[in-house]
Parts: sequence; structure tokens; C-alpha cells
Amino acid sequence: MVTCTCTGCALLCEDIDVIIENNRVKEVKNACRRGAARIRGCVNRLEPSVNKKQADIDTSIKKAAEILKNARSPMLFGWGNSTCEAQVKGIELAKRLNAIIDDNSSFCQGLLIERILKKKFRTCSLEDIRNRADVLIYWGSDAQDSQPRHLSRFSYFPRGEHRQHGYEEDRTAAVIDVRESSTAKICKGHFYRIPTGGDRELILALMDALSGKVPKYDKRVLELAGIMKKAECGAIFAGIGLTYSIKDDPDILVALADKLPNFNIMPMVGHYNMRGFNENLFKETGFVNRIRFEGRPVHNDGYAVVEALRQKSIDALLVIGSDPLSSLPGSIVSHLADIPVICIDPCVTLTSRIAAVTIPCAVSGVESGGSAVRMDGRVVELPGIIENNHLSDQEIMTGLMEAL
Repeated sequence: MVTCTCTGCALLCEDIDVIIENNRVKEVKNACRRGAARIRGCVNRLEPSVNKKQADIDTSIKKAAEILKNARSPMLFGWGNSTCEAQVKGIELAKRLNAIIDDNSSFCQGLLIERILKKKFRTCSLEDIRNRADVLIYWGSDAQDSQPRHLSRFSYFPRGEHRQHGYEEDRTAAVIDVRESSTAKICKGHFYRIPTGGDRELILALMDALSGKVPKYDKRVLELAGIMKKAECGAIFAGIGLTYSIKDDPDILVALADKLPNFNIMPMVGHYNMRGFNENLFKETGFVNRIRFEGRPVHNDGYAVVEALRQKSIDALLVIGSDPLSSLPGSIVSHLADIPVICIDPCVTLTSRIAAVTIPCAVSGVESGGSAVRMDGRVVELPGIIENNHLSDQEIMTGLMEAL
């Protein structure tokens, strides 16, 4: 039996026991279903190909480099399921190509992560929450389904250093959402249903209530404000439901946080290393996504993958650690039928099925090592536990650089 780090989500659980037999995963212990599926590997393994014809890995890498070199406006996209080492190499590759680089955070949690990196929000570690938090607010986040071990390892259920009685006596959890989610059913009695897009209105009402005013809102907002005001150590777990709703005015959450000095904000990141990419790009450019290198890094909303595809402003796309065909609307990804797509992934995906070039990589944390950044900003090492012949995502990025 060996211990590994799970890359099923951005919790990066490090207590996963794996039984290996004949160099294959036989059994996974402690992981949630999502994590266990990731560790067991691909049901349908990606093979190297060029123009839908089988090729060897070197030929696929050389063809991908040729496409990127000849493109006038290439984009490198994805990165959320890639190691930090591959991300750093990818940023170098984008600089050499004068390319656009972007990731999934440009249409989800990037707004909040950037504000954390710029120190506009107070935040903390998951261990701080487990040991100290007494009020937990899941806002637009169904953690029980998206990050299945969040409540059991770090927030609601554990006995922490200063919360020895756990959820029975020491913690209050509330859910703010448009529907009664699985998380809401666990946090009984403290579910606050809001209409779609109603997050900003609730934030304004809470700010009034916290300032001693009587808000023109459902009377339960006073109950919620009272719970938040009494917190010794609170946490708002901001899901994409909240982020999407306030994307045109994200600083309103900063204003609410300023009225809650005992609260921390934590974006509920999905992909295991989305925050890693945001931090690596931020160190290089001062921004977390939507960058084009034109001798210097230029940040522009038009460099977001959604806008670039909508405006048809790119003529080649490299996808790594993501599957845009499964996550973006068909009207937006239709442009991919007109340009060469390069797909780097361990498994067959919808995106790989339309790609001009496919390059299989090892499953990070199982077949290859590296590092990643947990949703709270902690760097976590990913040891490889199975010997194999697949190139890591970092090695593929290095190969592309050498082939240019």
C-alpha cells in the first residue's frame, strides 16, 4: 500500500491509500468517488495522433510545435489540471510564441483569486478553518457535491483544536443558494434561498443590517446578519454561483468583507491546480488570466477564451488540462471547427475527438509527480506512484519548446 495525493479537486487530499498490484491501481481508500475515479485512471486512454491518424509521440509534438509556430494568433488554454511545473513551462512557451494564455478561471473564480493575491480579501488556510471556524457560509457553492470531503475534513464535521464539539455545538453552517443543494440539506435550518442573480441585492441588505439599518429585504436577512456578526472566526466559501452573479461588480464582496473583520473569504476552486496557474501567471504578469505576450504581457478581457472564440480572433488553440467542448456553449466553441486544435490530456475527451493533434500525458499524482496549489494557497507535492512510459505534462511542454 502507498499513500498519494488526490487530484480529483482543489482540496488535494493527502491521506489517500492506494493498493497497487502488477503496477496497476487495484483499490483506493479514503478518497471520495470523484477522487477515486481520478486515481484509477482513464477508462479510455488518449493515443498520439496527427490529423486523426495514429502517430508516435515525437511526431505529434513536432506537428503541434509547427502549428503553433505558424499561427498568427495562437492561444494556450486550460492548465487547471496541470502541474505547476507544466504551467511555468507553458507561460514560457506563450512568451516565446507571443501567444495568448488563459485558463478556466477567466469564466469562474479568477475574479476572486486575483483579489486575494492583491490582498483585498482576508483569507486563511483550510487547517485554520478546521481548528478555529465557528461560522461557515456556503454561498453559491454545493461543496458536498463539488468538493465532497470539504465538510468532513475541514469545515463542518471535524473536531478542531478550538472546536472540540464540532457541528453539534461549536459550528453553525449556512447555505445561500438558488436551490436547496445537498450541502443545504446537511446545514438544516440555515438555508437562505435567493432568486437567480439575487446575490448583489442580498449583499447590500446584509451590509445595511450589519450597519444597524433595517434592510428592505426578507426578514431572515437579520437572522443571517446576526449569525455572521457574532462569529469569532467565520468563513465565506464563495462558489461559482456567487462569482457569476457578481462578476460585473466583484468589489461588492470586498465591501461586505470589510464589514466582517472576523471573516475570511475562500473561493471554492474546482480544478485541482487552477489556483496554481493563477499564482504562477500573477508572479509573471500581475494578472491571473487573459494575457497576451507582445514583447510584454498585455491584459485584456478580449483575451479570455470565451471572447477569443466568440470573436474568432485566434487561429490555433492548444488545450491542456481542460475540456472546453464539455464546459462551454456550442455557439462559442463552434469556431474550433475552423482552426487546428492541439489536445494534451491523459484521457479521451470531447475536445480530443475534434483535435488535429493529440498528445497523451501521464496522470499527475499517479503516473508522474510535480506540485500543485491547494484552494487555500498551500503548495502540495504530488508524488508519482506508478511506473509508466507516459510523458508528464511538464516533459511535453519542454518538448514543444525544443521543437520550435
